[in-house]
Amino acid sequence: MDLITREYRTIRDITGPLILVEGIRRGSLGEICRVRLSDGEVRSGQILEIRGDLAVVEVLEGTSGIESSNTVVVPSGESARIGVSMDMFGRIFNGLGRPIDGLSDIIPERYLDINGLPLNPASRLGPNQFIQTGISAIDGLNSLVRGQKLPIFSGAGLPANELTMQIINQAKVSGDEDFCVIFGAMGITSRDEFFFRTSLYTAGSMERTIAFINLAGDSTIERLFTPRIALTTAEYLAFEKGYHVLVVLTDMTAYCEALREIGSAREEIPGRRSYPGYMYTDLASIYERAGRLKGYSGSITILPVLTMPEDDITHPIPDLTGYITEGQIVLSRTLHRKGIYPPIDVLPSLSRLMNKGIGKGRTRADHRSIADRLYSAYARGCDVRRLATIVGEEGLSDRDRRFLAFAEEFEKRFIGQGERERTIEETLNLGTELLKMVS
Repeated sequence: MDLITREYRTIRDITGPLILVEGIRRGSLGEICRVRLSDGEVRSGQILEIRGDLAVVEVLEGTSGIESSNTVVVPSGESARIGVSMDMFGRIFNGLGRPIDGLSDIIPERYLDINGLPLNPASRLGPNQFIQTGISAIDGLNSLVRGQKLPIFSGAGLPANELTMQIINQAKVSGDEDFCVIFGAMGITSRDEFFFRTSLYTAGSMERTIAFINLAGDSTIERLFTPRIALTTAEYLAFEKGYHVLVVLTDMTAYCEALREIGSAREEIPGRRSYPGYMYTDLASIYERAGRLKGYSGSITILPVLTMPEDDITHPIPDLTGYITEGQIVLSRTLHRKGIYPPIDVLPSLSRLMNKGIGKGRTRADHRSIADRLYSAYARGCDVRRLATIVGEEGLSDRDRRFLAFAEEFEKRFIGQGERERTIEETLNLGTELLKMVS
């Protein structure tokens, strides 16, 4: 080891994306290292753990080609950072914040630690003001509010990507306030990447969007950096530039799978279904970066998207996400099979902060009343539908038949709006029209 440059040639073991380096006494947790291979290639690494004089370093670009005897590890003395600038708008970066759109590197205005800091509860302002997504099942019944964290629970094969892009392209806030979207994709396929890129450019929303994309074939470690880099950029725009920022993160299931893979490589004691026992804390460190702060005009709203394995809402990933966040939007396989898009099941869906962002001066004075009546009528219609499978429609009363017809029309016209955008006024007017069927 060179005492001046602190170069270590003491790799003891290589396990998956991790290398174990002996003799690092002055390193610190989270410190970034340069890993120089024998052929001159330089990769980035981060110290995950220190056990006495043994450091566990994760190599961001993977450990393929690394030889324990000829590889040099050089701690930098710095934590993971990203350079941020207003020039990032309209650009696409990889999960480490490096441009992948063929354009030149940005000139950073500042370098920020990607781990950020938890928002001080004493400095928090409550979420308020409505964010219009253009989706009736969300805007009308499960409204998204500035500063909220509202996840979308999907299943394999359901059109979560299409819904995500529709929200990104349509989302807006009231008035002439600055609004932007940061899109963080983790572990997606090349086909999905092409879809996302094409949708952003063709819809014309790229100029207000910053995208960070990690492909399934990219480093697993990069997947863990992606949401933190996206949120650090959001904090810069919200709390230094005054933007209202919507951060869309997909797919959090891929993120949690990466956590499990790294935990296994570190030989950690597994928790539920082999996921790390600290997964709740790790997810909270991401989701809790949403909010508003006293003295700042901007806000951060997080819309995480996750795929429920086997459509199991009790699986650890949706289960823990539901504990941390303020509701959920649930996609239904039954509605999808009926050809209804977007297939949002409004009955198990919930926005706990909806009342903070709707009403007079925000959406409409009768918004809450219409939403409650729609929920009640649709729930009764679904109950009647189940009853009809037993006794047949002939055994139903006239009033029950009206509720059954309402449920069908509600699914086809209110939920199943297709790819067209609806204003909140159009949504509430449609809801009022449908309620006449059962009044």
